[in-house]
Formats: sequence, structure tokens, C-alpha cells
Amino acid sequence: MMKFIFMSISVMSLCFMKNTFWMVQYSLYFLLGSFMLMPVSGYLIFNLSYIFSCDMISYFLILLSMWISGLMIMASFKVYLKSYHFSLFIFNISFLLLMLICTFSTLNLFMFYLFFEGSLIPVLLLILGWGAQPERIQAGFYLLFYTMVVSLPLLMGIFYIFSQVNSLMIYMINWSDLSLNSILIYIVMLGAFLVKIPMFLVHLWLPKAHLEAPISGSMILAGIMLKLGGYGIIRVLKILSWLNMGLNGYLIMLSMFGGLMVSLICFFQMDMKALVAYSSVVHMGLMLAGLLTQTCWGVSGAYLVMIGHGLCSSGLFCLVNLNYERLFSRNLILNKGMLSMMPSLSLWWFMFLSSNMAAPLSLNLLGEIMLISSLVAWSVILMGLLGLVSFFSAGYSLYLFAFVQQGVSSMSLNNYYLIESREFLLLFLHWIPLNLMFLGVDYMLY
Repeated sequence: MMKFIFMSISVMSLCFMKNTFWMVQYSLYFLLGSFMLMPVSGYLIFNLSYIFSCDMISYFLILLSMWISGLMIMASFKVYLKSYHFSLFIFNISFLLLMLICTFSTLNLFMFYLFFEGSLIPVLLLILGWGAQPERIQAGFYLLFYTMVVSLPLLMGIFYIFSQVNSLMIYMINWSDLSLNSILIYIVMLGAFLVKIPMFLVHLWLPKAHLEAPISGSMILAGIMLKLGGYGIIRVLKILSWLNMGLNGYLIMLSMFGGLMVSLICFFQMDMKALVAYSSVVHMGLMLAGLLTQTCWGVSGAYLVMIGHGLCSSGLFCLVNLNYERLFSRNLILNKGMLSMMPSLSLWWFMFLSSNMAAPLSLNLLGEIMLISSLVAWSVILMGLLGLVSFFSAGYSLYLFAFVQQGVSSMSLNNYYLIESREFLLLFLHWIPLNLMFLGVDYMLY
């Protein structure tokens, strides 16, 4: 595993060379191809290098991190054209990728905490350094304080576990060795991940961060950063699996009720980016509820939704950005009539929004089927809530498509320029893995 970490460090050295725009992308995809050729095992950890290794959970999340990082650079062509500290921008993305690879591959709880919190710094720099509006300062403070308030209790919880078992290696900590019967340690260990997902009631930082972030910041937030919370819960519940199971029921009900509330909030959004950001909260609420059932189908479905949502939501933010670069507005009223102005994008809008509502062939479909099955098996009472959340999810996706594509455009043709091949490639590279990974889902859950 160390060779891939050192390869990602070497990519950072290319950031200050000439023609770095394509060179770093080629290097990232070479790193991705090398990682895909690594022999994998479904039952054991593999590529063990001291405290770094892989299993099937971290393997696909590392692949997703490399994939999204390359697409982030491709989507940020305007930063390259304006030469707005582009070398520093590429360096920031490369450093973020290094933090993510280390987070997903470490076996030590303290090192996981270190890289988990370290990945926040490059995202904060993306928002503060390359955001467009003055409100990005407020969004940065929201992001920083929401995540930092719960990070110190997590650190104290990790130290408490070390005092009990004298080890922080995840696979060596057995819940039966812990003399823990307090609800406090359970909340402390899960709190940081619930904010990162984010769970309803602690989700207010996410729409603000999305609205003020550049396109690359929105892509990495939706594609990877939210998945850190789900990954952390999978790892921590392995240690605290039978501690305060009764609390999971309250969190599941809160997640489902929150998903219903936020899906209704989506119908009142006039900003396209805010609508896509709130839809992420809905999907992550459903994912969290399935994850907390701690059943095989629940965890597997949550994992598939994490991967599928990372590609789908990132692609939707790219589509919103394509409109914004041409109209200089994300307002739904000003973005009417795209079917007549940019017909080549209408098919992409439909394909991504249909994937967002878990239509067939999308990875989200199988993930949501498994999540719904696990939640109904956990409690039949949730059937009504699940039906409403699924219905409203399809509703706001169709609402966004109809509002953007139909109607009379408020802008003249003079304000438009053609969609570039780079932008079509960007959308294609989001959509293809989102729908073709459906065919290899048995390998992903092996």
C-alpha cells in the first residue's frame, strides 16, 4: 500500500511544472490503473504495509477518490484559463487525495482520526481560496466549527479505548474486551461521523459549503467527503457493535424523518445547487438509517449508495456548473428553456436525474432496494416513511428537470457558447461507472 501513497506524493511534485493541467490528470489515472491491477481478496485485508492496508470496503472508496480527483481538475478548466494560482490549486487537490488515500487505508484509529481531520483543511482552502462570493467566509466557518466541535470528543473517545485495551489497531480491538456500558462513549465515537454524513439537524453546514464552493469543491464534498462519515461508522460499529443498540432506533427514526423533511424542503429551492445539495442530505439520511440496522443487507446497501451517490451527485453539480458558466446564474427561473437553448445537455440532465431517483441500471437502484429491504425487516412501521421519501425524491428530481428544460428562456442566444468536448467527456466519465458498476456489484460485495 505504501507504493501507492508514495506515488500520490510524487504527483504533488508535478503541480508546479508547465502544462500541468493534463499532466496531473494523466498521472492520476495512471495511479488509478495501477491500483486497479492490485490483487484483491474478498475476505481478508491485502497489501498490508505496517499500518496501511486495504479491504473491499476501502478499495472502492480509494478508487472513487482517485476518479473524482481527476474529474475535479478536468471540471476546473476556468481556473486554468484565468491562471488563478492554478499550480497551488492542483497541489491542494493532490494533497487532499493523499489525505483521503491514507484515511481509507489506515488500520490505526488515531492515524485514521489524524487523516480524517486533515482532509478538512484542503476542502476549507478550496472554499476560501477559489470560492466566488464574500459569503464563502461564513461557509468556511460553518464547515470548520460544525466538524471541529465534535472532533475533540472523538479524540478523547479514541484515547479512552486505548486505555482499555492498549491497542488502537482496528482489527485487534474486540468489543467484549471493552468495559463500556455508557451511552456517552457511543455518542462521542459516532458524533463526528454523523456530522460529516451529515445527519438531519447537523446538516446546515453542507448547503452553505456547496453554495460558496467552486465546482471542484462541490464535487469532492458530494463525491468523497460525505462518504468519510459512512466509512467511519462502518469501522467504529465493528468495535462498538453491541453497545447501546437501543440508541440506533432513535437515530434511524431521526434519519428517516429528516429525509422526509429535507425532501420537502427541496421543492422550495430556487437555487439549483442548493436543491442538489439538499438531495444529498436525503440520500445520506437513507444510507445512515440502513447502516445503523447493522444487518448484512443494510451495510451492503449503504455501501452501494455511497459509491453511486458519489458519482451521481458530482455529475449533477457539473451540470449545474455548465449552466452557471453560460448564464452566470443558478436561479431556476432564469435557467428555463434549456431544451431549446442547449438540447445536447437535455439527455444528460435526464440520465443523471433518473439515476438520482434510483432508476434501473443505476448503482443507486440496487443500493436503495437493499436499504429499503433491511429497514422494512427492521421495523414495518418505516414502510410508510420509506414510501414517502422515495416518492418525494423522484418528485424533486422531475421538478428540477421540468423546470430547467421546459418553458421560455429568459436569455438570448448571444450569451451562449457551445458545449465543449471536454465537458461532454466530464459527464460521460461520471455516468459510465455509475451505470456499468451495476454489472459488477457481486464483485463489490464479495
